[in-house]
Amino acid sequence: MKRPLAMPKTAHPEVQAYLRHLDAVEQVSRHTLKAYESDLAQFLGWAGPVDLIDARAVRGWVAHLGSEGISPRSVSRKLSVIRSFFRYLELEGRISVNPAKRVLAPRFRRGLPRVLTVDEMRQFIEAAMKDTGPLGLRNWALLEVMYGGGLRSQEAVDLNVQHVDRGAGWVHTLGKGKKERMVPIGRYALEALAQYLDRGRPQLAKASQKALFVNARGGRLTTRSVRRIVKATLIKSALHRNISPHWLRHSYATHLLMGGADLRVVQELLGHESLRTTQIYTYVSQEQLGRIYQNTHPRA
Repeated sequence: MKRPLAMPKTAHPEVQAYLRHLDAVEQVSRHTLKAYESDLAQFLGWAGPVDLIDARAVRGWVAHLGSEGISPRSVSRKLSVIRSFFRYLELEGRISVNPAKRVLAPRFRRGLPRVLTVDEMRQFIEAAMKDTGPLGLRNWALLEVMYGGGLRSQEAVDLNVQHVDRGAGWVHTLGKGKKERMVPIGRYALEALAQYLDRGRPQLAKASQKALFVNARGGRLTTRSVRRIVKATLIKSALHRNISPHWLRHSYATHLLMGGADLRVVQELLGHESLRTTQIYTYVSQEQLGRIYQNTHPRA
């Protein structure tokens, strides 16, 4: 059961109300709630009471952050939080005008998602297959499912055993904002899951444990553990790349597009609300195709 959100006593009443709204209605993660709380406390500590803040104050805040050496990307993110906060207050009738609505965010160049090539991903997964103990089988299954279904770390650790339909080859997952989606995971992930569920998980988890991926003590795996698993597997693979778990999701999307998948299909599989979010992977796949051409074509 989800624990009630503990509101800081020092928080502004409007911030408290907004955080409760995000928690109960938007159902954002606790990590996001803490980030929003920090950004809003920082802003209101600088700008003053909510009812006295206008567009000039918001622009001043943006300029102040820039003068402090905050990156344009971070400034843009903080401004988005402030804009959403005031939009909520406007919809609730607590203010008449959103002072951040027309404040422009600083421009920044979006970096392309970092991905592994198909061969690198194969080398990475094969490194996880070398350990055939219970934890090794878990790691193999975890990485196959994350790459095979394009799952985020949080989505993977939130999976319960009943969320996997091994017969149909699908998993039922909850994405950002608790949005449900069904994704196929493929025969390699299904084989890894079969090995883990038959020979690995029974030695780790108690009969009452619902979590699909468990730790050595039988409890649900955490995203921090996923990072450690990825790092350890990377060392075994001898790949000279400093990757994070999210690289598996980026690689999943890029490899689908390189294989000819429709962009809107990839959007649905990733659970993106906007097609624009998914389109960045087209640039990655084009870049990879260009490198492959340069490295393989005799007259490149």
